[in-house]
Parts: sequence; structure tokens; C-alpha cells
Amino acid sequence: MPHTIPACPQCGLENTYPDGANYICPDCGHEWPQVADAAESDAAEAGNGIVRDANGNPLADGDAVILVKDLKVKGSSSTLKKGTKIKGIRLVDGADGHNVDCKTDLGSMLLKSEFLKKA
Repeated sequence: MPHTIPACPQCGLENTYPDGANYICPDCGHEWPQVADAAESDAAEAGNGIVRDANGNPLADGDAVILVKDLKVKGSSSTLKKGTKIKGIRLVDGADGHNVDCKTDLGSMLLKSEFLKKA
């Protein structure tokens, strides 16, 4: 019987397993929905303007979010720490996938929604 569960889109390994409505990769910890292929969902979201967080929840202007990863700030020796809460985000169409504009302790900056989760 062929392997019907897709390989992980992040690391490419085939050790994935279904869990509820998501597939999970135990090697890298990446989760993605079973409903649609990751490339199809990204293309559909780009067409209708939906911005989603790291867990797939839709984001809107004014939401509060939490960082899911330490982020180095370009041009500075500072780091935005995992778990930092950011209030009052604004969705924008920035360069290189930076689609969230926000104010942090280090100043105003653009972030990628894949490093945020809805608070």
C-alpha cells in the first residue's frame, strides 16, 4: 500500500502523521492543515488577501500577537524574544513577505506573520 500522507513541506522528510485536522512532522515540528496543500492555500490566500499566523488563524488590523521565535533585528545587536506580546498590529503588503506592521520596544518594524501567533 503506498504512503498517502504527504512529506513535510518544510524539511522534506516523510515521517509525518495526521493529528486532528493537521499533519505533523516529528522531525522539525512543522504543522500544516490536511484540507489543502500548503502551496495551494498560500496561493489562495495571496489572491484574497487573508493573512494567517503561524497556527493558521486569520489576523486582522488591531489584533494582539505573540512572537513564536526569537528574531534578530537587522541593523541592531538587539533581539525580539520569543513570547513577546505585540498589541495593535496593522496588516500591510510589505516586501519579501513582511506583512505585519507593529510597534515594539525596539521601535516600529515590519514582521512576517509566520513568526506570530494570535494572542
